[in-house]
Amino acid sequence: MVVSTQPLATSAGLKILSKGGNCIDAAIAVSAALCVTEPASTGIGGDCFALYFKVDNKDSPTCKGGKVLGLNGCGRAAKNVTPQHVWDEHNSGQPMPRIPYTSVFSVTVPGAIAGWYDAFEKWGSKNVSFADILEPAVTLAEKGFPVSELSSRSWRNSIAKLKSQNPDVANNPFVLEGERGPFEGEFVRNIPLAECLKLISQNGKQAFYEGPIAEAIIDTTSKRNHKLTIDDLKFHTSTIVEPIKLDFQNHHVWEIPPNGHGLVALLALGLVQELHKEGRIDLYKLKHNSAEYLHILIEACKLGFHDSDEYVTDPTFREIPVEALLHSHYLKSRASLFDSSKIIDGENMTHGVPDPKYKSDTVYFSVTDSNGEACSFINSVYEGFGSGILVEKYGFCLHNRGSNFNLSPGLSNCLEGGKRPYHTIIPGMITNKSDDSLYSAFGNMGGFAQPVCHVQHVLNMIVFGMTPQQSLDSPRFVLNSNKDILKDRGRGADGPVSTPITIVQIEEGVGEDVIEQLKTLGHTIEILKDYSRQTVGRGQIIKNESRNGQLIYAGGSDMRGDGAAVPFV
Repeated sequence: MVVSTQPLATSAGLKILSKGGNCIDAAIAVSAALCVTEPASTGIGGDCFALYFKVDNKDSPTCKGGKVLGLNGCGRAAKNVTPQHVWDEHNSGQPMPRIPYTSVFSVTVPGAIAGWYDAFEKWGSKNVSFADILEPAVTLAEKGFPVSELSSRSWRNSIAKLKSQNPDVANNPFVLEGERGPFEGEFVRNIPLAECLKLISQNGKQAFYEGPIAEAIIDTTSKRNHKLTIDDLKFHTSTIVEPIKLDFQNHHVWEIPPNGHGLVALLALGLVQELHKEGRIDLYKLKHNSAEYLHILIEACKLGFHDSDEYVTDPTFREIPVEALLHSHYLKSRASLFDSSKIIDGENMTHGVPDPKYKSDTVYFSVTDSNGEACSFINSVYEGFGSGILVEKYGFCLHNRGSNFNLSPGLSNCLEGGKRPYHTIIPGMITNKSDDSLYSAFGNMGGFAQPVCHVQHVLNMIVFGMTPQQSLDSPRFVLNSNKDILKDRGRGADGPVSTPITIVQIEEGVGEDVIEQLKTLGHTIEILKDYSRQTVGRGQIIKNESRNGQLIYAGGSDMRGDGAAVPFV
């Protein structure tokens, strides 16, 4: 089964499954196709992360006894860059807390292509070639495709940025005649990107990180005074990681470890579970999306974000006490801060410090295959078209993931040469604790919305018994800062607790009485209507419903996107 936000991308994944490819092969094909069809959301100038459920015994009809593996396809900052370079470029040499989203210094090494290729080499089926996998994307870019509704909307919303960043619109494949973006159903091509993908399909990741494509990237950034070099690209590596997990209500919930912020979701779920264990709440008696329920989740997620501001960073630059943070002792101490009658004090709240004695050395889409294996995959350029900076010769924009660094020397996520930034894209997975079988591969794109939405999907399925589609269809909330740059703490990333006031953005449908009760508790509320509902991101879920020895999948695709859940027969 393939679930993604775009039918043409889903078709690309199904095509690879039909050729004998596995979930990894198909996921790469979907990712590549999305880079063509949803360029505002993702692209080869961005990063990727993946969780892979690998079955130990493929002869087992219900695929028990699997394990979860992880890949971090995130790029690093230029080796020679410093905060002073940013300050000199944008603030007359004076300190500022963040890298502007359209700054060339927001560009880090794009990690997606290496991530694709490394996943293919390590976990692919070997039944299809890398060229086979990229062929659907090449065809879409070369022959053209009709732009879907929501993709056309986000594309058009980014035209001002694209024109500002690249004044010569004549050679910009994303700015159409009349200096506009495409309308729904309009047929577009990207010939330079097709040629780029052909080079990569023929020569693998080396084609991107060395040679003409790499030279074009450096030529583009050097003209804007960046410190990125050919060596920064040449020596880039993906990282195979051990996923982190939380035992939650007889399941294991899995996330990519820092520098990804999946830790936020696990911390929030852990806090909720501690409240349940202590009898302060009863998870199974709470009414879904009631004021009481939403208040618990909002506060738990805020506490998770406060911890992420301290602990989510590149682990090669700082030791991160993940196991101690997820230990019940620490979760209990953080849960004690929860007050059912009011919100957390945003002015004075900060991260917690786990007891060292508990330390140990130890565009989202999903694909499952007939082996019972699953891939939870996400690929992104961060903001719309990333930095908006176009590598003109090859038809793709560079991401602005470096904007998630802070510029506060001495803090854990401060910009440093060769460092990976705090990263918002996180694939999710759930397994059954009883037999290590797959429960669900899931995810939800949307920047800092992602861990908040992960928490809601986990609870929707495990506690409230929702199907994947029911979980995706139900109204949900996300958290955001009030963007007051004068009150930005300069800590962590530019997330929901970077300023004292955290805004709760919640979709209409929860009821006016619930909204009023949340306001009474002290929450600052913003109601999301119509197309603003995309603020909560677009999720995709595949759930394992196998029974009586028969492998069965149930899928759901977010109504906030243009896609669908499609089985391969």
